[in-house]
Amino acid sequence: MTTASIQPTVTLVAIARPTFDVALAQTVADTALAQIERAGLHVVGSGATLIMDADGAAHVQRDLRDARCDLLVLLQASFADSNMAVALAEQAAARRIPVLLWATPDARTGGRLRLNSLCGVNLAGHALMLRGIPYDYLLTQADDPAAVAKIAMLARVGRALRTLHGANVGVVGEHPAGFDTCAYDADALMALFGVQVQPVALADILAQAAAVDAPSRDHFVARVTTLAPNIVELDETAVRGTAGVYHALRTVADTSRWSGMAVRCWPEFFTELGCAACGAMSMLTEEQCPASCEADVNGTVTSLLLQALAGAPVFITDLVSIEAESNSAVLWHCGLAPVSMADPESEILGTIHSNRKLPLLFEFPLKPGRVTIARLHRTAKFPLGSSYLDAVAPGRRETPRGAEVGYQLVIGGGEMVRAPKSFTGTSGVLRFDRPATEVFDTVMRLGLEHHVSIVYGEHRDELRHVARLAGLPVVELT
Repeated sequence: MTTASIQPTVTLVAIARPTFDVALAQTVADTALAQIERAGLHVVGSGATLIMDADGAAHVQRDLRDARCDLLVLLQASFADSNMAVALAEQAAARRIPVLLWATPDARTGGRLRLNSLCGVNLAGHALMLRGIPYDYLLTQADDPAAVAKIAMLARVGRALRTLHGANVGVVGEHPAGFDTCAYDADALMALFGVQVQPVALADILAQAAAVDAPSRDHFVARVTTLAPNIVELDETAVRGTAGVYHALRTVADTSRWSGMAVRCWPEFFTELGCAACGAMSMLTEEQCPASCEADVNGTVTSLLLQALAGAPVFITDLVSIEAESNSAVLWHCGLAPVSMADPESEILGTIHSNRKLPLLFEFPLKPGRVTIARLHRTAKFPLGSSYLDAVAPGRRETPRGAEVGYQLVIGGGEMVRAPKSFTGTSGVLRFDRPATEVFDTVMRLGLEHHVSIVYGEHRDELRHVARLAGLPVVELT
């Protein structure tokens, strides 16, 4: 069972004050709870019980200290000062749990202001801003379907952030020389998402892959041959080499509790083991342990985020072609895409690497459908009044001296269209939601990485909320 297949957990706390219309506030809380539960979300916390003083809030805090939670919903059932909201939100923020403030509108009857809920969330929002606690808000009736839709979306965001927090990402070897796009900042990734990067020597993995026993190799070969029957026509020794790579990577991922990995996939797997790592990494990604080539750690973290939101395998890919005439692009990688992304109207083939001429890779065009694009973009900021040429030190440096490394989240979308394969390997023809030439102009003007991650489905809104909660600037690619 994947994380995304489990319904998110929402903590609902209804805040009120006894000097307002308590009976109406209770009706609001009852209605809100019923709506959330009807949507299939798991609800914990005080639910529809009105919390009207610090003791009540402290009791909720104790109950929730270690409870699983993806979103804290502070329902302002009536006006209250910000103290209870702050106490609960601070506890949530310490655990990286998103906070939603929910106000319900008062009817303009010409009589008593019965709830004054709006003013309550305004007060709470200001208090949270002063403390640097991010939040979102709702101003809807308790039975508004749009409210539940937003709660469900934010809960998915919270679940994705919880999945990343404490995740281990293995990095096997170092990225190839000249691939600065694959450099990463381990401290920044820990601060942003709570992700722990665990380096492993490439030589150790190569040795483990070479030592894999015959039955383990047999099992992998039988498995992939059911997907691509022509594998029997490929070099058997090389295919079994890829089987050893899979088993070695799968074993270290399981024993080290890796959620994903970034692998220096060339040249050593070809030159020392006589096989490609691509087919092994494709199968790991299909198993929702995303594997990025060229030791691209930021790419793996991006893939983990998309996978947590979508509950489906992710493809880390190169942008390799822009065609103005058809307003389309091609996303491609040697043979790394997860097999569930294959167009069902085309066959899945086993193949050799286009340059190294060794198996095992997969070959197929991507299936049509809506895709979301993302990239955790590593950027450098220079001191005010300086430039790259002022900052760069003599000799080659990935990050110039004096530059401050930062991260942004690139977000885009488009339609993968059914088309014959554009190149050998795994590729898809994409129509961005913006002219393809403009997208490429953005890539080049901003100096974005050559890798992006894609997943099927529409998840851009969730990504924007992830960025806001993590304090990441957003680059809208499309």
